Amino acid sequence: MQRWFFLEERKIQKTKPERKMSEPEPEQKAELISQQWQFSVTVPDINPLKEKVFVTGNTPELGEWDYTKIIMMDYDEASNLWLKTLTIPNTYEVLYRYAICFLNENLNDVFIRKWETNIHPRMIKQTMLHPTQDVFGEYDKKQGISTGWLTNQTLIQFKFSNNPLQLKSRLAERLINIKVTPVKLFFGTEPHIEESSLSTDTTDTELPAGVLVEVATLANDPNICHLKPQEQFGREYKLNDVLLVNVTTPNPKQLAYLIDFYSYSSRAASEDPPCHVGYTYVLPNMFKPSEGNLELPVTCNVKHRPLGTVNFGYLIVCPMQEKLCNLQVSYAKYWDSSWTGLEVGHRGLGASFKTKEGNAIRENTIASLKKAAASGADLLEFDVQLSKDMIPVIYHDFYVCISMKRKKEIEFTEMLELPVKDLTLEHLQKLKVYHLVEGRSKETLFFDDDLDEHQPFPTLEDALKAIDIHVGFNVELKWTMEMNDGTFELNNPFDMNTYVDKVLEVVLKHAGERRIVFSCFNPDICTMVRNKQNKYPVMFLTVGITNKYQPYRDPRCLSIPAAVQSAVSSDLLGIVVHTEDLLRDPTQVKLATDAGLVIFCWGDDNNDKDTIKKLKEMGLHAVIYDKLDQYITKEVKESIFLVEARESQREIMRLAAFEDLHPPGSSSSLQTIESENRPYFDLSIRERIQQNSTATSLESLASSMDLRDEAPDKNLKRNREIISVIDKESQVKEQRMSFQGLFPAGDNSLGLSKKSRTIENDRKDM
Repeated sequence: MQRWFFLEERKIQKTKPERKMSEPEPEQKAELISQQWQFSVTVPDINPLKEKVFVTGNTPELGEWDYTKIIMMDYDEASNLWLKTLTIPNTYEVLYRYAICFLNENLNDVFIRKWETNIHPRMIKQTMLHPTQDVFGEYDKKQGISTGWLTNQTLIQFKFSNNPLQLKSRLAERLINIKVTPVKLFFGTEPHIEESSLSTDTTDTELPAGVLVEVATLANDPNICHLKPQEQFGREYKLNDVLLVNVTTPNPKQLAYLIDFYSYSSRAASEDPPCHVGYTYVLPNMFKPSEGNLELPVTCNVKHRPLGTVNFGYLIVCPMQEKLCNLQVSYAKYWDSSWTGLEVGHRGLGASFKTKEGNAIRENTIASLKKAAASGADLLEFDVQLSKDMIPVIYHDFYVCISMKRKKEIEFTEMLELPVKDLTLEHLQKLKVYHLVEGRSKETLFFDDDLDEHQPFPTLEDALKAIDIHVGFNVELKWTMEMNDGTFELNNPFDMNTYVDKVLEVVLKHAGERRIVFSCFNPDICTMVRNKQNKYPVMFLTVGITNKYQPYRDPRCLSIPAAVQSAVSSDLLGIVVHTEDLLRDPTQVKLATDAGLVIFCWGDDNNDKDTIKKLKEMGLHAVIYDKLDQYITKEVKESIFLVEARESQREIMRLAAFEDLHPPGSSSSLQTIESENRPYFDLSIRERIQQNSTATSLESLASSMDLRDEAPDKNLKRNREIISVIDKESQVKEQRMSFQGLFPAGDNSLGLSKKSRTIENDRKDM
C-alpha cells in the first residue's frame, strides 16, 4: 500500500532552552499522527469458504463507508478470528463497522449479506492505544445487525398463496412440501441439475455461486415467519398459507428454477424422508420485468405424466442503477423509544375533498404542508406517484378531470377523466385540472389559481426543499391494487421497478438529514423499497377488516395479524393500520409491538380529539389525522425532531466548552464525563457552533416559528380571500442552517484538527 506523506511520523520542532552542565538531556517527544491498528472480530455462524468478513469506516484506509471500497479481513483458523492490520490516523476519532459479504470473483464484486447497523458506529478514540477484540453485531451493550440491500444482485420472490396446488384427487387432501431450486442454464442443452433434485436422496443440491435461497411462511410462529435458509425438502404448505421463497442471485438471466413437490407417506416412519411427488420448471423467459403470475403443469416424478397445476405469483426486485447508498448509517429498523404518539398531518393539513367541512387549503400542496409544519406536525404524510415523464409528484387520486369543450358551445361543460400517469408534469401544472369530486359534481371548490404554493401536483423534490428539514415525511407510494373481484384501481401502470427507483432517487439525493418513512398498501412495493436501499424505514399500510372499503385480493392485506406477519417476513419497521379495525380489537396494538414492530394508524375515525387521545393512550407510535392545526394539543408548536436537535446542540456546546477547559490528559479530562449516555455527534458541528452565537443558534428558534392558528372556515367554496398564504417565516430558515448535520449519520470531517497524542522516543510503533 502506498504510504501517504501526511500519515508519516514527524518531529515537533522546539527551541532548546539553555541548560546547566549538571542537568540531564531533556527527553524529546514525537507526535504520532498515524499508527498501525489491528482490527479483530469474532463472527459466529459464518462459513469462511463462502462468506467473508469486511471492515469499513470514515477514513480513506477504511473506504469512507463506500461498499465498493470495503476492506476484506483474513480468517485465522487457530483463533477463530477475522483480522486486518491497517494504518489509521490519530488526529481524529476513527469510526468503523463490520459486514459479512459474498465475494464474487467472476464479477469482481462484493454482495453484502449482513452488516452492523447500530446508529452509533464503533469508535477508536484518540486516547486508545491498544486494539480490542470485537464481536460481530455487539457493541455499546446493544445488538444491531441487518440484512444487506441489493447492490448488483437481483431478488426473485416466489409467492404461493390462495391454495396454489390443484392436484389429482388422491393427492388433493395431502400436505405438500414446496421447494424451489435455482439451476444453471446451459444453452443448447437441458438445464443442468443434480440427481438429488429428482429423488429422495439426503444430499443437498449445491447452489450456483452467490445464490441464496430463503423461505418464510406467514404465521404467528416467528420460527417460520422470519426468512430462513431453505431446507433440503422445502417448506410445508398448509391450507390458506402464504409461502414466500426468496432467491437472491447475481445472474438472474442465467438461472432456471426447479420447483419440487414432496409429501410424507402415511406409512412412513418418523425418520423416513418424504416422497418426491412431482416437479415443474420455470425458465427466465417466462418472467415479466417486475411482477406477474404463472400457472404451470406439475409432472409426476415416476411416470412423467401430468398430476395437476400450480399457480403462483412472482416479484423481481432489481438493484438501483445509480449507487446512492453506503454503510455510514441505517434507519431501516431504527425507532427511538421516546417517539410515541407523534402527530402526523394527513396530506398536509388534511383531506380537502371528502366532506363539506374540508380544509380551506387544498390537500397535498406546498401550502398545506407548510401550514401543518407550522402547526407543530412531527411528520407530514402525503401520496407520491409519477407523471408521464416519470417525475414524482404529490397527489392522492389516480385520476383527474380536465374540462372539454363541445362543438358549437362556448362553455367547457364536459369533464374527461384521465390517469395522472398519462399527463406530463407540464400538463398537470399548467392545464386547468380538477379533482374527481369537482369534475363529477361540476362544482369548483377552490379558486386559487394565482397562488403558487396552493397549486396541486408539487413535485417531491419541491416538497423536500420547501419544508423545514426538522419535519419528517411519511411518503406513501401510490400503487394500484387488485380488488377481491379481480378489478384494479389503475390499469397498465408503470413498471414497478422503474416507479420505485424514480421515487428513491429523489429522496436519496434531496432528503438530506430529514426523517423519512416510506409506506404503501402494496406489500410488493414494501419489499422493493426495503431491498433497494438501506437508509430509510418502510411500513406496510393495511385496511384490515372494514365495512368502509372494498377488500383487496392479496391475503396479506386482509387483517392486522396478516400485516404483522408480512412486515416481519419482509424485515420492515412496522405497520400503518386502519383505526376502524384497531378500535374493533385494541389488543392488536400489543400483537404488533410484541412482534417488535412500530405501529401508526390512519382513518376518518382519527378526526376527533377524544379518539386521538385514546389512540395515544393505547400505545400508538403515531396518529395520522386531518385538521392538525385544530386538533393538535401541543403547547409549543414544534416537531419533536426540532426539539431533539436543539437539545443535541446544547449538549454539544457543553461538551465543547468542557474540552476547552479540560484538555485531554488532565485529571478532569473528558473521560470523566464519558458514559454510555454520552450523545453521538459529528465533530464538525463543534467547530460550526463556535462560529455562531448562542442567541442565534438557540433562542431564535422559537421566535422564528409562526405559531398563529388560522380559524377554520366552514364554507364549501374556498374563495381566494379565505386562503391565507403561509408565512415564509414559519419555515424557520435560520435553524435549518444551524442544525444540519445533527442527526446521527457518522463523521465525515476527516480534516478536522484535534490535539494529537504524544509518545516518548523509546516507545515502539504499534
